[in-house]
Amino acid sequence: MIEGVSSLPSVVIVGRPNVGKSTLFNAIIGQRRSIVGNEPGITRDRIYGEAAYRGRKFDLIDTGGIIPNDAEMIPTQILKQARMAFETAAHIIFLIDGRSEITGVDRDLARMLHKLGKPVSVAVNKIDSPQREALAHEFHGLGFKHLFPVSAEHRLGFEDLLDHVTEGFAAEPVARKKVRGEDAGPEPEPEEERTLPIKIAIIGRPNVGKSTLLNTLTGTERAIVSPVAGTTRDAVDEKVTDNGTEYVFVDTAGIRRKGKTKLMAEKLSVVMARRHLRMSHVALLVMDASEGVLALDATIAGYAHEEGRAIILVVNKWDASKDKNKSKFIEQIRDNLKFLEYAPIAFVSAEKRLGTRGLFPLIKKAYEAASRRITTGELNRFVASLEWEYDMKIYYMTQANVRPPTFVAFTDKAGKLHFSAERYLANRLRERFDFTGTPIVIRTKRR
Repeated sequence: MIEGVSSLPSVVIVGRPNVGKSTLFNAIIGQRRSIVGNEPGITRDRIYGEAAYRGRKFDLIDTGGIIPNDAEMIPTQILKQARMAFETAAHIIFLIDGRSEITGVDRDLARMLHKLGKPVSVAVNKIDSPQREALAHEFHGLGFKHLFPVSAEHRLGFEDLLDHVTEGFAAEPVARKKVRGEDAGPEPEPEEERTLPIKIAIIGRPNVGKSTLLNTLTGTERAIVSPVAGTTRDAVDEKVTDNGTEYVFVDTAGIRRKGKTKLMAEKLSVVMARRHLRMSHVALLVMDASEGVLALDATIAGYAHEEGRAIILVVNKWDASKDKNKSKFIEQIRDNLKFLEYAPIAFVSAEKRLGTRGLFPLIKKAYEAASRRITTGELNRFVASLEWEYDMKIYYMTQANVRPPTFVAFTDKAGKLHFSAERYLANRLRERFDFTGTPIVIRTKRR
């Protein structure tokens, strides 16, 4: 069963393009999740984050810049995404640019918000001095009772706004010291015994179907899907529970080589995508079956490999491929991505929902392999069983880390193992301990 519903109240930030929604979102969340820049329409999807104010936790949602009644495809999709967020909103922050007059788009948005019947606070942004506060009052003309002058960039006026917005939200009780002899309930589980969600970064070239794959895997329409390359500019995430295991999918922006990226938003997308890759446990590299394996696929795969992430190669749009010879395609992948010989390959059609359910067990297996610890005793028995014919002798091995599995081989000489010796050792480790889908790091240390 797939679930993706948070129990926290949600607060939605809405406004026309380029009024500072992403800056406000980042300031409240306290970390850079949304892309910020002076190009209108940078946030096209809706971005989620968990925030807290004075012990009151809530989900914060940054919608794309809305232009009601705009016939262009992307603004229409943004409006659809925003309406989905409004349905579950406990409170809406209507963000206005305090340095400009009320626009027709502002009035259209105000009419739409009045019809929703939800609590709305008007935040008049870019009011960064007492002299400018007088400018905020003209926005009472939009018909909302609660109005707050703020500066998202300088973090001014937040207290009054958030006091009002979170009023009525449940506050977490303040922890107190346990009195001797007092029954304070069960002890919390040790950190290592808690089951953590598996974080998955969906990576790949623009327009290979990453957003469609996210929508299919999560059973929701979180990511905007469009035939326009580079539609996903920011990263959105979605929690899913499948057979008792929790997964967090991150749909990263389409990665392009920096030299070929012209728009500021696309340049930032590369940075954000690589950041989310670093924060993930498993990467799904999505490729387009109708185009074959391209050089940029190898470049992006290299990012995941360098970061030491477990990786699954997802060949999407297999239904649209003219040549349905899987063996031939696998051979093409292995020839072009030799450094990913350990990565399993899945053939899917995200749009037609073919083969996508099989990704969950693959992800779980790759994560478990990347997290596997082998005892020193087992490794010593493994070393004794090797048919070792290389110059550098291995006395014994220990495992230093996980994700990726990292081993230290204690040897009779200083320096690294020869490439062929390291490859042999990694392959034997993979076979013996089932390290499917994860890179293996081997270091040497002279005894």
